[in-house]
Formats: sequence, structure tokens, C-alpha cells
Amino acid sequence: MLVIPGQAGQDTCDGVSRRELLRFGGLSLGGLTLASVLAAEARAKNNNAPVPKGAESGGRGFGKAKSVILLYLQGGPSHLDLWDPKENVPDSVRSIFKPIPTKVTGEHVTELLPKIAQVLDKSTLIRSMSYTPNGLFNHTAAIYQMHTGYTTDKVSPSGQLEPPNAKDFPTVGSNVIKFKPPEVPMLPFVMMPRPLQESNVVGKGGAAGFLGKAYDPYLLYPAGDDMDMSKMDRIKVDDLQIREDLTPARMERRASLRELVAKGMPELERAVGKYDLDSYYGKALGLVLSGRAREAFDLTKEKTELRDRYGRNTFGQCCLLARRLVEAGTRFVEVNWPKVANSDNHSWDVHTGLSTRMKNQSAPMLDAGVSALIEDLDQRGLLQDTLVVAVGEFGRSPRRGVSTSGNSNSDDGRDHWPYCYTAITAGAGIKRGLVYGKSDKTGSAPIENPVHPTELLATIYHSVGIKPDTIVYNHLNQPRELVKGEPVTGILS
Repeated sequence: MLVIPGQAGQDTCDGVSRRELLRFGGLSLGGLTLASVLAAEARAKNNNAPVPKGAESGGRGFGKAKSVILLYLQGGPSHLDLWDPKENVPDSVRSIFKPIPTKVTGEHVTELLPKIAQVLDKSTLIRSMSYTPNGLFNHTAAIYQMHTGYTTDKVSPSGQLEPPNAKDFPTVGSNVIKFKPPEVPMLPFVMMPRPLQESNVVGKGGAAGFLGKAYDPYLLYPAGDDMDMSKMDRIKVDDLQIREDLTPARMERRASLRELVAKGMPELERAVGKYDLDSYYGKALGLVLSGRAREAFDLTKEKTELRDRYGRNTFGQCCLLARRLVEAGTRFVEVNWPKVANSDNHSWDVHTGLSTRMKNQSAPMLDAGVSALIEDLDQRGLLQDTLVVAVGEFGRSPRRGVSTSGNSNSDDGRDHWPYCYTAITAGAGIKRGLVYGKSDKTGSAPIENPVHPTELLATIYHSVGIKPDTIVYNHLNQPRELVKGEPVTGILS
């Protein structure tokens, strides 16, 4: 079952846990509800100095995305063994997996991605992701940069960071929903099926940071095994359910009673009137009564064949759920790879056992989930205004068995490699059938059109109609750009 958990120590600016704010049973007079979240969002805006809306025209591809699906491949997938195979190179560099042709003439991926090979004509493959790892050689710091566009002050040489805190830069989804909230009663930003994580550092780069908890994602994390959702049919979100003893009519009467009492309390009304609490209460009521969110979580609405095509595993079913959420009006969905960085088995962190783990575990799930999502969105006409991005924090070392980050690696393993890796993008003005950028003959560095993570983030902001240099104000009320990077206009139509 997927739930929206209340996490210890994660309080709103009013000192109330997220779970309590979302519990609809608190709609009675004096209860704190989703309305309070919406009001907190308004307070966060009011407490910041005025900022540019960033909604003016920004050139090619600007504002074409109504929603974003970020498939975050935490752990660092090996570009050489997936998207960017090399021939005529030493055995220690060449992938053990054979290259196969794709729908893009002259371009190949490895045999691990036969389904993705057939949808590349609907996508742009960026083979020139790159950055210099100044304190960013390990997962946590690199994950933080990939999500926020910034590095923190306390990065050790190995890249380990302190836990998340209110001084952090906001994750990309939080910035998006601040400037582009949903247009219908729907969860604005959803993250699933588990947090960003390396070792004991959990959630770094995955929260709203100094924007305030009103812009945090709704966390949908499954109970049980990370990789098995084969029996999942209906995702129950208790906070969006109508209690059995509360009929819609009764809830409407309760809302009317609340309005009547509020009118009789002018002092209280003046105290909260600045934030128009009734309007936020109405939005919260609309979210629950509309049933839009509850309906999105009902996977039984989908045909068995389609669910099978996505893959009966956590990643595949979350990709399907992502499509259902954006279809229902969610602005930003992030699907994190369900095995954390530096773990074994299905993880992308293949210091050892690459040949078996990638072939039998991670690659089949990636291939099915990504290809089904792109094809499904396209067939439904949703790809034209939904931006899909699949990327990790870095790639893997060109040579197997060497150490680049201080980790030990077997002859059947590759270490971390931020100097060159690959991302796949599709939808919302992204060109179709394009391979952008080029790596050198060993996949060690870009030789054409290098793309920094900040530029990929800038492209996301640009696509949803937010200028990347839009100013927000941090916890010290200092102005900061959303990201210091320019959109990659070469991939936009």
C-alpha cells in the first residue's frame, strides 16, 4: 500500500506535522487541514519580497509543458552499458552487451534496451551530460546538485552531506509548483516510491528547503519490498478518502456551518483574513470532494496488458501512476529509482556484478517503464504537453575495475564518472529522433555540446514557462536565481 507518511521532525512553519495538515477528518471547526497547507503556501509567498513571475515569453519551447515527469535514476547508470556503447576500444572499456540499432538512423544502444530503442524516434538522447566533480564525486552531493542546481557549503571531498534542512535550496519540483500551481484541484507535486538516499543521508535535494514546507512534495512510499508491486491494484491514500460517516452532503453542511461561525467571529476573521483562509478551505474541500486524486490512484482502471507493458514492479507501476497523475492535473511527478544509491541487487551503483545485475535486474525494469511511459503518453496525446526527463547523478567509469571515487571495483564493475553521461528527454517541445551532444571514443568526456546539470534544470524551468533566472529569496531573504544555467535550446522545437 502506498501512503502519505507523516515524518518525525518534519513540521510546517506553524509547527504542525504534514500528516495532521492533510488529515481530512480535521475539517471540523478548529481542525488543521489541507486548507492550512494552502494558506501556508500563501504566507510563504507573502513573506518573501516580490519576485518576477517569470511567465513572459522566453523563446523556442518556452511554456510548452503543462506537467513534468522526472524519472530520477539514483545510483548512476552506466552510460556505456545502456545508451552510449562504444566499438573499437579496449576490452576494459567496451561493454559486454552488444549494440543494437534504434529507430534513429545510425544510432545504437545496447541490447539491454530493445524497447527504448523503439521509442527513440519520439525522444532526444543527450549523450553529453557533464560536470567537474569538485566535492561531487559521491551520490549525495551529486543528487543535490542535479535537483537544485546548487552545491551546499558543507561538502566533504567524498561528497557526503549533512541531512536536509530548512536552509537547503529547493528541489526543482518545489520551484515549479511555486510559480506554476495546478489549475485543477489536484496534488501539485508527488514523489515516489522512496526518498533520495545514500547511506544514512535521506531526502537531501528532495524537499522545498528555504521555500517552506508548503512546497514540499507529497510523499507516496510503498510498504514492503521496494521492487514488488505485482499485486498492487488500488493505491489507498487515507488522507484523500471521505470518511464513511461523512457523506458529501454532510461535508457541505459542515462547510456551511464553519462559514456561519466564522462570520460571527470578526476578530478571528480579521486575524486570518489576510490569507483568505476560506478560499483555501474551499480548495481543500474541492480536492477531496472532486475525487480526482482518489481516482488517479486506482490502477484497476488500466487494462492488464498495459500494466504488464509498464512492468509489474515498483518502477514500472510508478511510471504508470505518474501518467495517471499528470493526466489528472498534477504539475510535477518524480519517480525515484526504487533502490537507493550504494545498495546492491537492482541498484545502478555497479561497483561489482555489473554483467548480472544490469542484465537481469535493473535494465529490464528501466527498458519497460521508460518505453511504455513515452509510448503511452504519445498515444494519448499527452506527450505534447508533458515533459519527460530520465537522468541520474552521473555515469560510470569508462574502464572497468579502476577506482575514480575511492571505492573499490571488481573487473566486472565501474566506478562513478561525472565527466560524461547520458539523459533521455521527451515531450513538450523536445525534438523527436535527436541525439544531442557526442562523447569521445571511450565515453570519457563530451566532444560536442556539453550539458551541465544546471542547464538541464534550466531546460525544465523553460519548458514549463518559468525563466531560469527568476529570483527567489532564501532563508536570509537574499536573492537567488532558480538556477544559474541556460536552457538547452538545441533540443527544443
